[in-house]
Amino acid sequence: MEARFLGIAELAGTPPVAVVVDVMRAFTVAAWAFGRGAEKIVLAGSPADALALKARHPDWVALKDGPPAPGFDTVNSPGLLRSLDLGGRTVVQKTTAGTVGALAVKEASLVLCAGFVVAGATARLLRQHGCDAVTFVVTGEEGRAEEDLACAQYIARSTSGGGTDATPFLRRAAGSRAAAELTGGVRQGAHPDDVALCLELDRFPFAMVASLEDSLMVLRPCAAPAPGDEASP
Repeated sequence: MEARFLGIAELAGTPPVAVVVDVMRAFTVAAWAFGRGAEKIVLAGSPADALALKARHPDWVALKDGPPAPGFDTVNSPGLLRSLDLGGRTVVQKTTAGTVGALAVKEASLVLCAGFVVAGATARLLRQHGCDAVTFVVTGEEGRAEEDLACAQYIARSTSGGGTDATPFLRRAAGSRAAAELTGGVRQGAHPDDVALCLELDRFPFAMVASLEDSLMVLRPCAAPAPGDEASP
């Protein structure tokens, strides 16, 4: 499999297959939302868009980066989200990098959103689809976020077959600027467990597929083949 690793601004045209990576914290939060029972996640283009969707659908759960804000139900923190009961609910998510990256490739034929918590399932789904070329969108720090690049490279190697040791990739992510900022309290709307939760490899058995539904970019969990059952690339 040919893998490209690009920042959002480096995208030229729409790739046929894209894996959008945001480890800390957008797609770790998304995975936890599905783990807590959410039916789907609508990826909003702006805070105003998220609030407009919330106004039209008061029962939807709206979340954003940063500190709590009027109109939003919660913030982009897996440590805080894990205590919520989201059974059957729709979540509206707006983040600084992850949702922006997914919307940037919304016309792709296959869009997966990923972090370490769904890395194995993401790799297996790519193998099942027999993808010859995949563009990994490294969303943080203009495509230079070490935690996102490490996760993307780990998924790419895992997709190519054979056992891949996740330890060095997780170590890189643990030493990233984002991890330091979350641990040091630089980022608002965080929980002390956020970094550990973002580095929990394969916490969830599903991949996450984003697609356009009635002009909205909607993220849903997708069952991935069990290890060893996926098709060869």
